[in-house]
Amino acid sequence: MTERDDAVPEEAPSLDMVTAALRADSADVAIYARVLTQSLSEALPPDYVSVERERSMSDRMRGRPGEVSKVAVRLGDQLMTLAIRNGRPSAEVCREVRGVVLSRETVPLHDWASALAKALVVHAENNAQAAQALRRLVAGT
Repeated sequence: MTERDDAVPEEAPSLDMVTAALRADSADVAIYARVLTQSLSEALPPDYVSVERERSMSDRMRGRPGEVSKVAVRLGDQLMTLAIRNGRPSAEVCREVRGVVLSRETVPLHDWASALAKALVVHAENNAQAAQALRRLVAGT
């Protein structure tokens, strides 16, 4: 093995692998949002993922974080949000520049997961930290 071969970086996971990881457990939207939030928050830098939670009085009294009400993932000029309202998902894919939303599209959860996976893979092609985060997401660690 040559010195050059040792320097070859590890490849980012494929789009199919990332999409499968993002779609796991999507049947129950509350569980899906919780798992997705935890996975993305652990895998990506803090400024990529934001989470809003609804906390009941019981949650507050017991020190629980509450239920996830909205997850937003920002990758470049794309903002992908998944909101949970009355147990139903509302997924959007937006294009945002300097805080101004130029386009907003409401999509089915399945399409949202695909768009998020594609954006993550594209972002990882140009960002070593994002590629490492995707490998962790796909591996479930």
